Amino acid sequence: MDRHTAEPDVDAFPGPNAERWVSFHGEHAAPSEYSHEFVWDLNGGADGPFVTDVDGNVLLDFTCHIGAAPLGYDNGKVLGKLREFDLAEPMKIAGQDMYFGSGPDPAEADFPSSSHLMDRLTDVSSHYGMDTVFLSNSGAEAVENAMKITHNAAPAAKYGYAFEGSFHGRTLGTLSVTRSKDVYTRHYPEIAGIRTVPFCGDRGCSPASCECGFFTGGGSGTGGGSVAGGGSGNGETGGGSGGGGSRLRDALAPEGGHVDPAEIAFMILEPVQGVGGYRFPSEAFMAEVGAVCEEYDVPLVVDEIQSGIGRTGEMWASDHYPIEPDVIASAKALRVGATISRSELFPSEKNRLGSTFGGGDVLASMMGVFTLEAIEEHDLLANATRRGRQAKELLGDGAPDHVVDVRGKGLMLAVEFDTPERRDAVVREALERGLLTLGCGKKTIRLLPPLDSTEREIELGTSIFLEAIEAAGPTATTA
Repeated sequence: MDRHTAEPDVDAFPGPNAERWVSFHGEHAAPSEYSHEFVWDLNGGADGPFVTDVDGNVLLDFTCHIGAAPLGYDNGKVLGKLREFDLAEPMKIAGQDMYFGSGPDPAEADFPSSSHLMDRLTDVSSHYGMDTVFLSNSGAEAVENAMKITHNAAPAAKYGYAFEGSFHGRTLGTLSVTRSKDVYTRHYPEIAGIRTVPFCGDRGCSPASCECGFFTGGGSGTGGGSVAGGGSGNGETGGGSGGGGSRLRDALAPEGGHVDPAEIAFMILEPVQGVGGYRFPSEAFMAEVGAVCEEYDVPLVVDEIQSGIGRTGEMWASDHYPIEPDVIASAKALRVGATISRSELFPSEKNRLGSTFGGGDVLASMMGVFTLEAIEEHDLLANATRRGRQAKELLGDGAPDHVVDVRGKGLMLAVEFDTPERRDAVVREALERGLLTLGCGKKTIRLLPPLDSTEREIELGTSIFLEAIEAAGPTATTA
């Protein structure tokens, strides 16, 4: 397959082969979240955003495996380097509890190791003063370890702060700071001391115009949700009111509230909320969060699992905003989980952190390094910015009235509809035309083209998407 000439080509979806695979998978797999019955053929043709399923259908994938494959399928920018090496077993080794290398000198290694990956991660995070990394298997583990190191650094801390609409993982610890759909958290136990404040998802918001309830001196906010589709978190009422403050600041004892900032272990924030609906915050909101954390020395943990590694046109989505993260949690596009921070925030005592297999995948470490190298060598941050701008212009110009919003940074894009039913209908119509998309939030579709997408691929994908919107329009039920 050649991505320069490939076109989506769908006969029946799902086809009979896909139905057999889905049935076979379901015989022993616990129920999980499957967005559609797409069964990737590992032996089929694939290149960048184009992929073949087990029925021979060719699809254009604008999901990148929910961001976990940032360059799409069989991309030579990564695989070209990977194929140079004769890899040895075991491919999975005892992670951070065991060293591995290749050759006598790291500077002249036969292939990159987890040590090289950590070196690259501190390099791309050095502007935040970060010099230390703990690798793990997943994004949830990266967040768990962020919570652990901040609690370790503040043994007397009793509180952690999260934001409405957030999603941080599916472990019990990360679910304790997740404030999106209740299906994720219902009936599960929660870490004590977690407080919740609104996430100001109206990217044009100011303190005077705020309607989500975060700023207390402006609009008519009631503390529930935000303009771009909010969560249902257990809102922290705070202590103050009015005067240009915020629910976050007003909750603190020095500002008239009841929470001692010295007892806050962390504040955890997605710079762009992912599962919550691709909600892009306002500059004013982020400035206030950053100011509160700086003034009261509260560690700011940023969850960059979906938004990081170049997705927004910067290495970290945090780079777009007036905040100074103390900890970055990364995964997905990185191919491993990583908790990145300053050395003084990590425990010095052995066994406070550890993982027999966390971050111990030789292949994943190599792919993480090669992904970071590809972003630099091929100027993919700039490409993501250009192609994202192109996609927003095409989508905005062609969108009908029932499209509420087109938003995004880089190639982290979202189209919001007037009803959940119309959103779901568009996902189905796009799939029938050979375009893979994903829903998020209540009525939003997220689009995640590969970071090296071409002008042609963006034109093709947006054209199919707009056709799907038109096809869904007359038939989609409204709320």
